[in-house]
Amino acid sequence: MFYLKKSSIKPYIYLLPVMSILLFVFTLGLGISTLQSLGYHPGIGLYEVTLDYYREVFQSRGFFSGLLFSLRVSMISSVIAAVIGVSLAYLLVIQKKEYRGLQALMKLPIIVPHLVAAFLIFTLFSQSGLIARLGVLLGLIEGSQGFPAMIFDSRGIGIILAYVWKGTPFIFLIVYQVLRSIEQDMVEAARNLGARGSDVFFRIFLPLSLPSVFSTFIILFAFSFGSYEIPFLLGPTSPRALPVLAYIEHINPDWTNRPYAMAMNMVLAGISVFLVWLYHWVFKRYQYYREGR
Repeated sequence: MFYLKKSSIKPYIYLLPVMSILLFVFTLGLGISTLQSLGYHPGIGLYEVTLDYYREVFQSRGFFSGLLFSLRVSMISSVIAAVIGVSLAYLLVIQKKEYRGLQALMKLPIIVPHLVAAFLIFTLFSQSGLIARLGVLLGLIEGSQGFPAMIFDSRGIGIILAYVWKGTPFIFLIVYQVLRSIEQDMVEAARNLGARGSDVFFRIFLPLSLPSVFSTFIILFAFSFGSYEIPFLLGPTSPRALPVLAYIEHINPDWTNRPYAMAMNMVLAGISVFLVWLYHWVFKRYQYYREGR
């Protein structure tokens, strides 16, 4: 019994030094950010704890427009990435071939930095980009202005394209391994009983892979919601994504504006924590449903 307990906690003992440092840094940063968001910043002469900065944040029109913009762009890009990633994974699984070249190609967007992804999207889809020039060369459009504005537009199309390009391979690689692990006997039995391809997908593959799909979807949504690089480089000046607003307030030369930026960051952190809670709640309800409780 003692040996079993010792072997079960052994991995945690090995991780303890690294986790202690990470937890210390995380806790220290969170604590300092919380105090600064409440107006306590001795370094710039602020000693009074107040909620005024949070009130300013929630009373700002730019905050709510940025929040809605970030939620809309993150939701649309995550849904599109999930649909394309799951569809590609299913198509490869039913082909019963490895396609190692395609799998290696799908890993490329994951390792590419977001700054490079933003540059590629700008180079391809801007009104002076390669696709617009090709359209002019082929006579499809009269000039570069005839190409639809996808970069710096209020709809956030360029941001969505960048997030879809980065997120689709992430979902594909995870879901593909899950679908490959499904017993083929179950699939063959369903087909022998008259199930069509769509029935096999919606009644076997999708339900069994749904926890992984939902997990990766939440990860993509939370990351795109809290990321500022791509919205900063490809997004419109109005409305600005919420992380971009927080970044702009953070680099404001007026240091007395720092608590306002920290209040925005804490709101972002709170929404991220809520997304994690929502994931656990939905996953638990799904498990109860699957088990017939």
